[in-house]
Amino acid sequence: MIFINDKEYSYPEQKKLISVLQELDLVTLQGIAVAINNIVIPKAEWDNYPIKDDDKIIIIKAAQGG
Repeated sequence: MIFINDKEYSYPEQKKLISVLQELDLVTLQGIAVAINNIVIPKAEWDNYPIKDDDKIIIIKAAQGG
């Protein structure tokens, strides 16, 4: 079980962050930031970053405006 923006999700062990983002239709979006357990994960690491049980993932989308 992992948590994405405080919602519970069930994913198999050894899933990569990029796979989770693809399933949420977020990987193609520009202007998103991802933090896992309060650590920002650089976009260059998304392909290889492993998701572990009990990870708490926060996805933030940048908004235009002022």
